[in-house]
Amino acid sequence: MSLIAVKDLSLTRSVTLFANLDLSIAKGDRLGLVATNGRGKSSLLRILAGQEEATTGSVIRARGLITAFAPQDPPAHLLPLSLYDAVRDALDTEAAETASWRVDILLDDLGVDADLRDRAVHNLSGGWQRVMLLARAAVVAPDLLLLDEPTNHLDIGRIGVLERFLAALPRDCAVVVASHDRAFLDDITSRTLFLRPTESADFALPYSRALAALEERDAARDRQFGNDMRKVRALRQQAAKLKNIGINSGSDLLVVKTKQLSERADRLEERAQPVHREGSAGSIRLTNSGTHARALVSLGETTITTPDGRALLRTGKLWIEKGDRVALLGANGSGKTRLVARLRKALSGADPEIRGTASLRLGYSDQALSQLDAFPTPWEAVKHANTLADQQARTLLAGAGTAIDAQTAPVSRLSGGQRARLAMLMLRLAQPNFYLLDEPTNHLDIDGQDMLQGELTEHGAACLLVSHDRAFVRAVATRIWVIDNKRLIEVDDPDPVFERLMAG
Repeated sequence: MSLIAVKDLSLTRSVTLFANLDLSIAKGDRLGLVATNGRGKSSLLRILAGQEEATTGSVIRARGLITAFAPQDPPAHLLPLSLYDAVRDALDTEAAETASWRVDILLDDLGVDADLRDRAVHNLSGGWQRVMLLARAAVVAPDLLLLDEPTNHLDIGRIGVLERFLAALPRDCAVVVASHDRAFLDDITSRTLFLRPTESADFALPYSRALAALEERDAARDRQFGNDMRKVRALRQQAAKLKNIGINSGSDLLVVKTKQLSERADRLEERAQPVHREGSAGSIRLTNSGTHARALVSLGETTITTPDGRALLRTGKLWIEKGDRVALLGANGSGKTRLVARLRKALSGADPEIRGTASLRLGYSDQALSQLDAFPTPWEAVKHANTLADQQARTLLAGAGTAIDAQTAPVSRLSGGQRARLAMLMLRLAQPNFYLLDEPTNHLDIDGQDMLQGELTEHGAACLLVSHDRAFVRAVATRIWVIDNKRLIEVDDPDPVFERLMAG
C-alpha cells in the first residue's frame, strides 16, 4: 500500500533543482535519497513532510498518514529546552500529559544518559542534537519517518545505535533518509533515489549497488546518444549531397528525398538525450608541498590527559612518515579529540614527547570548521591565506563553490557544504606537507568526499585524520591507529574495529 505518492513534482529556486519527479513510498520502504549539496534533498523531505510547497506537481498522502521529519538542525524554539522536554514537545497536549513514558523508553533505546536529558539543547553537542531530533520524530510513532543527514556529528558507536534503532522500527514504518554516509546507506536502505534536475533515477537497491546500476545505465545511454548523433550527422551529410545533386539536375524527386532525410535527422536529434552530468557543488583541490624528511611526526611514550589532568591514554612510540595516511579510531570519549589537540599544539610549538620535523608545514581543519570563524567573509579568509591577485581569489572561490555574490557576504550565510569546501581551499593555499583533519567529511556530499579522497591519495599527502565515515577511512587510510584500553596501538584492518565500535 502506498503511503505517499508524488506525481510530476518539480522545484525551482534560482535554478531547477528537480523536475518530472514520480515517486511512490510504500509501507516498510527504506529509501536513501542521494544528490550533491544544494540539489534539493532537504527541500524534497520538507515537501514530503508537508512543510514546503513544490513549484508544480502533486503529493497524495494516505488518509490518516502520520509523518515525522528530523531536520539537520534544531529549530530555535527548542534551543532553551532540555533534551527531554524538546522530545516531549513533539507530542500533542494530551499525549504529553498521559504518555510521556514513551519519551523515557525512546531515550533509553537511543542510549541517552540520564544526565544529558536535563541539559539544554543549545548546550548539547551536534551529535546529541541529532539524537534529540531523531527522538522527536520517532516519539509520535510515525508511518513515515524522514531523516535529513542523521549521521552528521555522530561517532561510529552512535551510528551503530542509530542503525539498530532503525532496524527495530515497526515493519510497516517507512523511512526516507538523505545522507552522504555511503556505509550507512548501504546498511539501512533497500532503495536509492538519485535526485537529478530532469530525470531522477530510482533503484530497488542499496546505495553502492544502485550506484553501479546507475553508472551502467548512464554508460549505455551515453553510447546510445553517441550512436544517435552519428546517425544524425550521416543523414544530414546525405541530405546535403542529394540537395546539391537535385539543384543541379532539377529533379523534384531528389528535393523530396532531401526533405525526408532532413526531417528524419531532426526527429532523431530531438529524441536523442545526452546523459545527465552531475554538476559539482564546488571543487576540492589540495597540495603537498613536500619535504626531504622521512619521519614527519614522532611520538614518544606520552600520556594524553583531559583538561583537568585525568589520564585518557598512553601513546607508545609511533611515527608518521611521508605518504602515510593515518586514521585514528576509538570510542567516544576515548581521547581522540584530546590527542589531535595535543598533536596540533606540539607541531605548532615545542613538546619534548611529540615532535615534528623542522620542514613540517601543518594544515589543520576541525569538525566545526572553526578556522573560518576568524574571518567575516570568504573573501577575507582567502586573501589572508595567500597573497593572491583579486581576480585569482575570485576565481578560486568560485571554483570552490562560493558564488560571486557570496564571496563578500558573511561566512555564516554559507551552507555546511560551502563552508567545508572553503576550509579545504584555505588548506590548499597554506601549502602544507602534513594534514591534521578532524571529521573532514562532515557536511561534504559524496562528490566532495570523492574529491577529497582523490586529492589525499593522488598527491601522496601525509595526514592524520579522525573520521566516522567508514567508506572514507577504507578508501584513504594506509595505516590505522586505535585507542583501545587506554593505549594507542596500530592494527592492519579497520573493519574489526568498526564492528566493535558499532556494537558498542
